[in-house]
Amino acid sequence: MQPRAAALLFAWARGYSRQALSHCSHCNLPLLLPAQIPKRTPVSDSLTSELTNYYDAVPYDSHPFPQSAMEHLEALAFLFGLDVPPPARARVLELGCAAGGNLIPFAARHPEARAIGVDLSTVQVAQGMAVIGRAGLSNIELKAFNLADIDASFGEFDYIVCHGVYSWVPGPVQDAILRICQENLAPNGVAYVSYNVYPGWKAREIVRDAMILRGGPRDTPEEKLSYARGMLDFLEQSARADSVLRKTLEEAMPIVRSANSSYLLHEFLEPCNAPCYFKEFVARAEARGLAYLCDAEPSTMFVQNYGDKVRDPLLRECGGSQVMMEQYLDFLINRTFRQTLLVRQPQAGRIRYKLDPARIRRLEFAGMFKIDDGGAFTLDAREQPCTAIRNLKVTMRQPVQKAVAHLLDTRYPASMSVSALVEAAAGLAGQPPAAAEPVVMAMVEELLILGALRIRRSPVPAADAVSNLPQALPAVRNTVGLVQGSGVTVNTCNQWHEHVTVSLLERSLLPLLDGRHSHEALAEHLEAEVRSDRLRFVKDDKPLTEPSVIREFARGQVAVALDALRRKALLTA
Repeated sequence: MQPRAAALLFAWARGYSRQALSHCSHCNLPLLLPAQIPKRTPVSDSLTSELTNYYDAVPYDSHPFPQSAMEHLEALAFLFGLDVPPPARARVLELGCAAGGNLIPFAARHPEARAIGVDLSTVQVAQGMAVIGRAGLSNIELKAFNLADIDASFGEFDYIVCHGVYSWVPGPVQDAILRICQENLAPNGVAYVSYNVYPGWKAREIVRDAMILRGGPRDTPEEKLSYARGMLDFLEQSARADSVLRKTLEEAMPIVRSANSSYLLHEFLEPCNAPCYFKEFVARAEARGLAYLCDAEPSTMFVQNYGDKVRDPLLRECGGSQVMMEQYLDFLINRTFRQTLLVRQPQAGRIRYKLDPARIRRLEFAGMFKIDDGGAFTLDAREQPCTAIRNLKVTMRQPVQKAVAHLLDTRYPASMSVSALVEAAAGLAGQPPAAAEPVVMAMVEELLILGALRIRRSPVPAADAVSNLPQALPAVRNTVGLVQGSGVTVNTCNQWHEHVTVSLLERSLLPLLDGRHSHEALAEHLEAEVRSDRLRFVKDDKPLTEPSVIREFARGQVAVALDALRRKALLTA
């Protein structure tokens, strides 16, 4: 990767700030002033009942969504010019919380924060409250509640999260979501809303309509999905090779075949699924007194990531409108899904898409870099292609760049500040910090734009090495999946708000990772688990039975499991 001052080719890069308009600058449609906003249209009791029954019968997979993590939202807001409340003491509202899989881990990480989740499904809310009780959390509550009934009396929240709801509810509820994001959002708060978008969903609607035609009239969710799959099999076998349907199926069938039943039932067979264009969503938000801040995956916003042939024409065409720039890019990549961050309109004037080096210096960064040939970084001028997070390909060319990549990868999942990177990389490369700093700054900015780094506003409390007395979060140690008999592997949430899998061996150790057990004590625990037949050690396809062999094997397995738990960001610093 050549160090360079990454050209900031966002719209607004010339320092434009936003103005309150009576017409939408993106589509020239008149914006609704507050007095003109339509009155709430109630959702019929029958439709509410239908949706509630559907959510009870077909529960959402309830797990963390990394792009919606409050720490991530805080860092993005800071990157683009806003100072928002720290998550550690924040008040958080999640609309459509399911069983709390996205909200409970946040509450566990931040015991001084307060979190409320609402969902129509009484079944999933009850499941989530049971998990909260087992984890011993007192700062979170889930409520079976119709979000359309939330009003200003519900209170103000620093963060409002609405993932996987907006496109899947009727229009009046969509309006209620945006109303809540305005009425219940703190003045300097951030709202996150995800939704399906056109043009990508134009083709998927053909698939959805075909699935509903055959599967919709069936009685049970299982029957609906079975008949819907049969419809797609029929179309795939019968569609003409040169038809639009054939091309649509070629794109959709890998998704249908690989996705789980819950996803397919909600995405393709749920009563409501109403995609929209990005600029339409922004116009609706602006009519509610909200402003577009950024995408939860900011690399999608940078036009230079799409090449010169795209960058130059779009910069000329869009004339300083970030929203129009991104709408054009949605057409270019046939985008199907968005995760949008919104703020209250008075905050809009402070948003800056030209990245500020002073703000970059105050962020924490983490990343993984694996050299493609499997070797180690050489601190010389030889080119070394490598793979970063999200399978992004980058090439390191300078000693300082390679030192930075090595440091980030070695310490991952822990984060590092720019100042720490400069000092450590200069030492590794044998250069003065003053000479290393511009290289590090250019590299960090370029990787940030590319999407090859993870960012936080505060250090991530993940261990960068395995300690003599390893420790994990209490909520992880006490999670429901750690009970015996729950399967070979279970899932939990790590310090980066990711869904990670824990093996049987790791699960056996996790309850003891309270900062008071040595590696030797952990090995003795594994020996006891083997003696009680709750765990088996197998080598060369044969179970180990000799006590001295088991003892030695247990010591080795402790080291293996602790290293895996650290890399999964489950050990705390």
